[in-house]
Amino acid sequence: MTVSRVSSRLSATRVALAGGIALSSVVLLSGTAFAHVSVQPQGEAAKGGYATVNIKVPNERDNASTVKVEVNFPLDHPLASVMPQPIPGWKAEVTKSKLSKPLELHGKKINEAVSKVTWTADGSKIGPGQFQQFPLSLGQLPEDADQLVLKAIQTYDNKEVVRWIEEQKEGAEEPQNPAPVLKLSAASDDHHGGAAPSASASSPAADDKAGHDDDSHEKTAAADSSDTTARILGVIGILVGIAGVAFGVLAGRRRSA
Repeated sequence: MTVSRVSSRLSATRVALAGGIALSSVVLLSGTAFAHVSVQPQGEAAKGGYATVNIKVPNERDNASTVKVEVNFPLDHPLASVMPQPIPGWKAEVTKSKLSKPLELHGKKINEAVSKVTWTADGSKIGPGQFQQFPLSLGQLPEDADQLVLKAIQTYDNKEVVRWIEEQKEGAEEPQNPAPVLKLSAASDDHHGGAAPSASASSPAADDKAGHDDDSHEKTAAADSSDTTARILGVIGILVGIAGVAFGVLAGRRRSA
């Protein structure tokens, strides 16, 4: 083996090793960055409306399991309704607190709101390398806020407690233990995610226009279908011609032989 080949192989090995180290670093850093307690809406979380969200809790420890999760709700933007979905192996407890200013919901004044939901392991745990989602139904979401900060506390079976309560500051790096944040979208027209008016509620003029549009689409589809059929037949004819020429050439060669 020549010296140049040895040098080339060594260089390739170094590049591969460097690439592997870089990739491993990225994977490790990515895992660290995303292994936080977070809140994820199922669909839309619009201001003034209702939403279903998942509190996602990963286990960040290799030698302990998560046995308790506590999520706190801000009382400066109180939520009158917070309902946990039952999860096998976990017991949910909803805590309410008195409000300094009553909250009006559907024409009724409410003097207290949910301040905390606590899930405690009851035959189940979040083991190493696992995560668990805790669904919640929330409402009515505030109309005067762009987000809700839901501070969380995670407890392990070795008595370790991790507080996910640090709020993200604008322009600053992500804190070590960031608090889950629920982003709120713009308010919908009916605050309930209502659909647009149905076709039966449209005007006669709109129905007539829709009929003309349907006829036009049908004609266009028919023309496209005819054009496609013609192209397919053309390709088949070309292939048959090529096959005939090839057969003639082979037959001539056999006669000559």
